Amino acid sequence: MRSPTDKSIARDAQVKLTKLRDLIIDVPGFPSAGIVFKDITPLLADPAGLSLAVEYLTQPFRSSKVDLVVGAESRGFIFAAAVARNLSAGFVPVRKPGKLPRETRSEEYALEYGVDRMEIHVDAIQPGHRVLLVDDLLATGGTAAACCRLVESLGGEIIACAFLVELAFLNGRNSLTKYPVHSILIVEED
Repeated sequence: MRSPTDKSIARDAQVKLTKLRDLIIDVPGFPSAGIVFKDITPLLADPAGLSLAVEYLTQPFRSSKVDLVVGAESRGFIFAAAVARNLSAGFVPVRKPGKLPRETRSEEYALEYGVDRMEIHVDAIQPGHRVLLVDDLLATGGTAAACCRLVESLGGEIIACAFLVELAFLNGRNSLTKYPVHSILIVEED
């Protein structure tokens, strides 16, 4: 029996990425005019698609000795918890203001018209913890950068940031230049 060639492996990977891309539906004008929302709910409902997405988010970090996986509210929770399980790591949620029940630390980040804030429990991360940030989407990078600052303010070390979808035309990587960024699906144009 012949082993697969580099070409056949690349072709198989491209077929899988196309399957993932096809499970995400563009919704023009949501939540407001001019925005094209990436609806991942069909991907989440597809067992093979969900499994593949989680595996692609996990694979590059299997030997990275991750202690904790941080997920940003809300769709990041879905993927971060699954990746944490795959890496035998813990999961830490980073939430919008007022959603965590105990003492928190917060970090503001810029929006197109104003600011927002993310919060984490003050005891969620210990100094020296190796942390992987996972979210569904990288757009401008504001949320991810705020999450990274929160982790570091508690003494954690961000080893990388991983995303299902990256909207490259919004230049979110520019907010994360200190960290390796792994994106499964990269959208070059709006």
